[in-house]
Amino acid sequence: MGYEINETHDPSIQSFVESAAGSDFPIQSLPFGVFEREEGDNRIGVAIGDEVLDLEACASAGLFDGDNEQEDELIAIACSMGALNFLMFQGPEIWSKIRRRVSELLRAGSEIEQDAELRAHVLVPRDQVRMLLPCEVGDFTDFYASVHHATNVGSMFRPDNPLLPNYKWIPVGYHGRASSVMLSGEDVVRPNGQMIGGDDEPPTFGPCKLLDYEMELGFFAGGPVNEDGEGIAIGDAWAHVFGVCLVNDWSARDIQKWEYQPLGPFLSKSFATSISPWVVTAEALAPFRVPAFDRPEGDPKPLPHLHDEDDQQHGGIGATLEVLLLSAQMREQGMEPMRLSIGSFEHMYWTIQQMLAHHASNGCPIIAGDLMGSGTVSGPEKESRGCLLELTWRGSEPIELPTGEVRKFLADGDEVIMRGWCEREGQPRIGLGECRGRVLPAR
Repeated sequence: MGYEINETHDPSIQSFVESAAGSDFPIQSLPFGVFEREEGDNRIGVAIGDEVLDLEACASAGLFDGDNEQEDELIAIACSMGALNFLMFQGPEIWSKIRRRVSELLRAGSEIEQDAELRAHVLVPRDQVRMLLPCEVGDFTDFYASVHHATNVGSMFRPDNPLLPNYKWIPVGYHGRASSVMLSGEDVVRPNGQMIGGDDEPPTFGPCKLLDYEMELGFFAGGPVNEDGEGIAIGDAWAHVFGVCLVNDWSARDIQKWEYQPLGPFLSKSFATSISPWVVTAEALAPFRVPAFDRPEGDPKPLPHLHDEDDQQHGGIGATLEVLLLSAQMREQGMEPMRLSIGSFEHMYWTIQQMLAHHASNGCPIIAGDLMGSGTVSGPEKESRGCLLELTWRGSEPIELPTGEVRKFLADGDEVIMRGWCEREGQPRIGLGECRGRVLPAR
């Protein structure tokens, strides 16, 4: 489930929405999001080029009516909700049915193209809507799935033993804070916290000095909740993944350094996590599945509950992720953002399916709308390091901006911009949208 390519992926399909071709959101993508046409009127939509298809308007116009009255009613209810949770709960068959119908509605020659009044009713320009969080995030879990990131960070603090013994046996993660998940474009206030003092000095409390970003790929859980005490088999895990988004897991490195032992991240992470507004579905990613990370000889084979042959053959995702920085001074001078890094999700040591199966393996209920982050996406080259902690090597290798400014970590006024896309020969490029946030001074 999740690897099959069908007619909705056909590269020859064209949409009557002229802006779709060559955009982040061609007709082969069809990501879901939640938006407002009027204040307080939350609606589920699908992005197509620079427009949004209003699914509630489609349902009210009878565009989802088919030959199964019960399913039609369920889809109409799901599309009329103000968040994606109910739709996420329905599972792959309903998700796929909606995707197929939306693909038909947006193709050249469809009833929407031929009826100007209907088109005006169901399509709205994206620049005329306000995007909202795609769902009510029930829980947020952040993993640590890049072996390159883990090795780099570990070598800074434990040069003789950078990877702890458990890393290659389990997808390491921690339980984050759902209440501080925010939408791309919202400002991030520099956090206050307790930090380690100097030699023989007590800790101090004040604004974080070493603020960082983390480039991540997030995924939303979907499908029915696994029963208490029961896990999710890795072979079934992809059926519990609704789709992916971009994640910036903002990190206060000086607070983190003081608090992370013995129980791990806490206030250094819980102040803000930014996500992109559009959720690219698992089905849309089918043409871009790649083999899981090729583990070096001598690395342990995952235990049975984390090993599946289909996952080994198709568990990776061929997604490219980049990070750009726009300082306040660059903005004032009308400069373009500067690229800091570009990397590939193919370098992740653990697959999304392995992360999800491990998460549920102790019987933890996974609920539709739960958000999970991959952890920092870093590769083997310096240019693919997905955070400033790695890029500047704890500040010892500062980055110079086009204005002559120097960055070891983020300054007030800095805007971090993350973008992602999937592409392969013979397929239209599918964008993952954009995730951005600007740093404000501590309060």
